Amino acid sequence: MPLTPPITSATPSGAFDRLLTIMNDLRTNCPWDKKQTLESLRHLTIEETYELSDAILGGDMQEIKKELGDIMLHLVFYSRIASETDDFNITGVLNSICDKLINRHPHIYSDTEVSSEEDVKRNWEQIKLKEGNKSVLAGVPASLPALVKASRIQEKARGVGFDWDNKGQVWAKVEEELQEFKDEFNVVDDTAIDQEKAEAEFGDLLFSLINYARFININPEDALEKTNRKFIKRFQYLESKAKEHGKQLQDMNLAEMDVFWNEAKKT
Repeated sequence: MPLTPPITSATPSGAFDRLLTIMNDLRTNCPWDKKQTLESLRHLTIEETYELSDAILGGDMQEIKKELGDIMLHLVFYSRIASETDDFNITGVLNSICDKLINRHPHIYSDTEVSSEEDVKRNWEQIKLKEGNKSVLAGVPASLPALVKASRIQEKARGVGFDWDNKGQVWAKVEEELQEFKDEFNVVDDTAIDQEKAEAEFGDLLFSLINYARFININPEDALEKTNRKFIKRFQYLESKAKEHGKQLQDMNLAEMDVFWNEAKKT
């Protein structure tokens, strides 16, 4: 006999309880849901997070709403699985984050005074150290993509005062790193280079550029992704125009392709 679905609720608490009820029903009765583990859900959660990121960059509010629901389901799913082994449950998860937020916002829930966003960030990092973190950088996940990781490392270092005073100093560092790279590796012939050293110097240059982006409030991950999307759009225009003219890209020279590329830039 089919189960009766829980009805739609008009309140946040009611809607959340509805999701918990559905999750319990699925975990008990659905062959696929019964089979899932923390490990089997992990890659799906990563995929859902990227889909949310795409929706945010696309500015599609209905898609954002949908993807938030998918991620919410995953959070409830993990908690349900853990509750079956008495490790934790959704109540513990929610109370844990509430306790953390209260503890790390003493300017809201205690008598600490702050005058800026930077004060809040500084307090946050200091509180984390008091909670037992051995390093300010301990909270940066090792598996983060390198571009995102560089940003988080720099933000956390800034939280304890380890930072440049102004963007002019940071840009000077960018130019210094660029010049070092050019001096050693911007060769005009086929002379072999030290690949390992070149990689290290290029990494230093990227790190300094990411640092400068932070100083002028540019998210480097978002900036690069928007450029990726722009390139894809223009390249696909190039492919479609070549096809219209009965040509294959591999049979065209760069000058011929540039004609369509410049058209794509104008559109």
